[in-house]
Amino acid sequence: MTSRTAPAADTADTAPRPSSTWTGWGQWLALATMTLDHLTRYVLPEEWALDWAGSSLGRIAFPLFAAMVAWHGLFNTRNPLRYARRILVIGVVAQLPFMLMPRASDALLLNVCFTLAAGLAWGAWLRELLARYRRGELESRWLALAGVTTLGLWALLGDWVEYGHEGLLLVPLLMLAMHHLNRVGEPLIERLAAAALALPVLVVAGQMNATDMAKSFTVATCLAALWLAAGAHRLAPTVPLAMPRRLWLAWYPGHFALIALWLWLAGGLG
Repeated sequence: MTSRTAPAADTADTAPRPSSTWTGWGQWLALATMTLDHLTRYVLPEEWALDWAGSSLGRIAFPLFAAMVAWHGLFNTRNPLRYARRILVIGVVAQLPFMLMPRASDALLLNVCFTLAAGLAWGAWLRELLARYRRGELESRWLALAGVTTLGLWALLGDWVEYGHEGLLLVPLLMLAMHHLNRVGEPLIERLAAAALALPVLVVAGQMNATDMAKSFTVATCLAALWLAAGAHRLAPTVPLAMPRRLWLAWYPGHFALIALWLWLAGGLG
């Protein structure tokens, strides 16, 4: 999910804004792996035995979406909450066709856009609170109360969204790690601190899936995103064909609607 708003301006942050060229490639890869995952899960016959594709390449999609949301929320928008609202609108549009997908449980589950939007809003709000605390505008007790409150909301919301509690944590943790990796200097202590902040991202990513193969693809995707924040973003060439904005915005709800139509025509929806 990309942001087209103006670059963030933070006078306290002297680190140069990193290049976002890699996200052009990330958009195509995220849509391709997400669609592959959903096709193998909902459309292709079980006898084709292609579930391995969803458990490997399909596990790239969510952490890649989370990395792009965290990246743009940090470096490419003045208003992360407005960016989160745009993601939420896509989620609202996609929710009905998403609910038509066959599942083992009939319990209400909110699609991944709700996970990404909530994670971005959480991360952006915590960053703002910490900035106010450092400026002396917020007392420590109120900062602590806000932290406890958000943890309570995280505990409640995690049962209702796709990818659960781990999914909600991924964007805020990526924002924290990317921020420090982008700013890290030459002193060893700074490098060690940035590496330490990257570890929670990898731990959470490793908890998001059941199989070792799925875990390895999720962790590897997060590791690549952290590497980009640490400086590898400079190596990414411009994507030959930029993702059309309308296609990017419409693909998530649209592909679910097409899958639901296919299942209905094939008698897979009761």
